[in-house]
Amino acid sequence: MGKIKRLLLGDEAFAQGALDAGLSGAYAYPGTPSTEILEYIQQSPLAQDRKIHSHWSSNEKTAMEEAMGMSFCGKRAIVSMKHVGLNVAADPFVNSAMTGANGGLIVVAADDPSMHSSQNEQDSRFYADFAMIPILEPSDQQEAYDMAEYGFNLSEKFKIPVLLRLVTRLSHSRSVVEVEDAPKPENTLHYPEIREQWVLMPAMSRKRNVRLIEDYKKFQRDSESSPFNLYSEGKDKSLGIIVSGIAWNYLNEVFQGKIPYPVVKVSQYPLPVNMVKHLIDSCEAILILEEGQPFIEKKVRGELDNNLKRIYGKLTGEVVRTGELTPDEVKKSLRAIKTEQCDDEINKPEGNSEVLLPRPPALCQGCGHRDVYNALNEVLKEYDSPKVFGDIGCYTLGYLSPFNAIDTCVDMGASITMAKGAADAGQHPSVAIIGDSTFTHSGMTGLLDAINENSPITVIISDNLTTGMTGGQDSQGTGKLEEICLGLGAAPEHVRTIDSHPKNIADMEQLFKEEIDYPGLSVIISRRECIQTARRHSSKK
Repeated sequence: MGKIKRLLLGDEAFAQGALDAGLSGAYAYPGTPSTEILEYIQQSPLAQDRKIHSHWSSNEKTAMEEAMGMSFCGKRAIVSMKHVGLNVAADPFVNSAMTGANGGLIVVAADDPSMHSSQNEQDSRFYADFAMIPILEPSDQQEAYDMAEYGFNLSEKFKIPVLLRLVTRLSHSRSVVEVEDAPKPENTLHYPEIREQWVLMPAMSRKRNVRLIEDYKKFQRDSESSPFNLYSEGKDKSLGIIVSGIAWNYLNEVFQGKIPYPVVKVSQYPLPVNMVKHLIDSCEAILILEEGQPFIEKKVRGELDNNLKRIYGKLTGEVVRTGELTPDEVKKSLRAIKTEQCDDEINKPEGNSEVLLPRPPALCQGCGHRDVYNALNEVLKEYDSPKVFGDIGCYTLGYLSPFNAIDTCVDMGASITMAKGAADAGQHPSVAIIGDSTFTHSGMTGLLDAINENSPITVIISDNLTTGMTGGQDSQGTGKLEEICLGLGAAPEHVRTIDSHPKNIADMEQLFKEEIDYPGLSVIISRRECIQTARRHSSKK
């Protein structure tokens, strides 16, 4: 393949790079300075020819979840937003580190230093660091283009989403960019190898958390060898410079490309610690140049300050990284550093606080969710590779035996949006199951996205007339779910209600089959009061 030259904004360069790298879906909510990414894709002849998904989402949270749904199905997706939009998308973004990615998934956050069109300044690198997600930070438009394919490959290599951080000056300035003259094909439909990783129930999440911490070490090693992180020797060792992103351009401009000092250029994170340590050891003083908040500076001053005494903790391995800190863990930490205070009391063996065998959670006998899953499982036997996207609530227990009925559970409201994203990728059947309280908490905006595109998904709202998982508090949608769905614009003939009772199993199966076969958006409200709240109401009477 050859190269052609084009004059592109930073936003456009990344968008073109994603298209050329086999993009299947682009999700976003408009916000300066990120808006031009999706607009460019929408106007692209390639996107139109390939029917690449490129509709605006209701908000950044639904966009993130829809992109995760497409990634679940093995296809490459991007989700773009401005920095404050990442606040809105924080729930699925942070949890996406726990689920991981299947198809390449790049989250673009365009920060706005100096607040040209924003209500605050914030640095999106802190979010990714908190979530333990790799970061890419281009220094110019060419790197913005190149990092699209690189980011997809990085995401698929480590099965993790990647954050790409842009800033206003890069997003909204133009430069000549060399682009490929022939785009790569899209990924084919394929599903995650480790299914349980996508269902964030505590038992599975604890295992995944341990794996993520181990994987983070791999992200670190990969960053050290990244083609975007550079160590440049300089003759004048009186100063060493650490520079990131667009500040690399500013530094070159000041010295007209002839920088006399040693420099570490950072464009991929985690921070390339070995490069930084070498710079610190080689130079008398260090200058850190970064756009936004002192992200690198805090790490250098904290983790790498050579003037500090030896510090033991979670980063060095003497203190446990996962789970709760306990007296027994404190003893282990003290032994690990061989403190002089390790007296006989500290050295006593740990006791076993587990006095009861753990009992797996289960849906209550008489729960309406049971009948929903029984009917749904029976119907889905007729289809090849059906996928059911679950949500947060007691019905999440449908993942466990004997139902084994759902494939994902990420955050409040993600069932509808992930089902939509999967359908955008070509998945069928794509079914979402959500509770009544979760629907009014975070599901309505996702349903609006699906209604606006008449997405071919079936949404089951399993209505038990309460917030059952947390003890039976009032649910805001009780008695109004049908009106809410109709008010959002769902087709009246495809908003259907049924009593989820064992005597109605045959009718439920027939209803599920009809709506799954309907090539558009349908909502089924399966209603039966929670057995626990029903007992309390009965006793009060």
